[in-house]
Amino acid sequence: MSIKISVLAPDLSGGGGTRVYLIAQVLEQLGYEVTVYGFVFGEKLYPIPPKNLVIKWVKGVNLPQFIPKMQELFHQIDGDIIYAIKPRLTSFGLGLLRQQIGKKPLLLDIDDWEMSWFGGDEWQYRPGAKQLLRDILQKDGYLRNPGAPLYLQWLEKLIPRANALTVNNQFLQQRFGGTYLPNGKDTRLFDPQLYDRLSSRKQYGLSDYRVLMFPGTARPHKGLEDVLMALDHLNQPDLRVVVVGGREIGDGYLEKLLQQWPQWLIHLPGQPLEQMPLVVAGADIIIVPQRNDPTAKAQFPIKLTDGMSMAKPIISTRVGDIPKILEGVGYVVEPNSPGQIADTIAWIFNNLEEANAKGNLGRQRCIEQYSLDKMSNILSEIISPLC
Repeated sequence: MSIKISVLAPDLSGGGGTRVYLIAQVLEQLGYEVTVYGFVFGEKLYPIPPKNLVIKWVKGVNLPQFIPKMQELFHQIDGDIIYAIKPRLTSFGLGLLRQQIGKKPLLLDIDDWEMSWFGGDEWQYRPGAKQLLRDILQKDGYLRNPGAPLYLQWLEKLIPRANALTVNNQFLQQRFGGTYLPNGKDTRLFDPQLYDRLSSRKQYGLSDYRVLMFPGTARPHKGLEDVLMALDHLNQPDLRVVVVGGREIGDGYLEKLLQQWPQWLIHLPGQPLEQMPLVVAGADIIIVPQRNDPTAKAQFPIKLTDGMSMAKPIISTRVGDIPKILEGVGYVVEPNSPGQIADTIAWIFNNLEEANAKGNLGRQRCIEQYSLDKMSNILSEIISPLC
């Protein structure tokens, strides 16, 4: 009888599903029976989950209605082992309950420093009595939001209660401990030999352009403005930044970029995982321009392995683990440097043979260090003692 693992997602409409689905795939590759459980706070699942992955979800709501929804999800969780993704109330909080009540081993994965979005260690919640009552009682009160930083702060203190911890970068490992589990890629699916670049460009309307591709959600710390300013500087009309997907974040950030730089930006809708290799095949360069920001330092951008697995030249920045990941196989510039980005774009297009050779080296490194097989080896050693 196979061992069941319940993977708990913080928000299946909030972008965090990327790491959720990745870990679920690895667990299935190891032969475990996997079900993903989570809340959906948006209108639809994002990113689109892989085919055949079992997902059970409930609609995310604020407190106090959140409590019965949490109970509803809690009673569905039947795994022999619980694996919570991110130290949030909606995942790790739920996992701690199942650990205590069901006596189930609990693993926690951290792929972001959640508190960095709110000021990190400097953030404090010190309301007066009236403010506290408003935060609790008003319909839109601060403490009615399950994602409020106060709950994140509490849950960070409970991280040692997990039976095992995985993290995807050095910053998080230094801060919280745990075992390094990189953002791997299915290098059998993401194989450039299986896809035709020209067909991809034609299918997605990119045939007339030289394409700098950014697969994922546009956010300020990800530095897209620096690339767009670089294109302003180069002023070559056939260059385009192609943003693929992006979650419903409600702040209109990507829309603002599209309004300010319509001459350089193309937005393609989110694609199923199985379709992404074909999309990436149409790129000339993958661009990962992380800014020098606490949130960016605590991330392993999965766009790196999108590009590495598909043997694409990659331009990224000297932030967090990126220089180590791309050492010798990509192009790393200083963060917040449109001029350096512009120079690197021009160099790559003037030296495509050398750039593509470096892309091939990136694929080899991805197979060796950032594949699902590599992740499987790591997780197998973590989970086996818990079975």
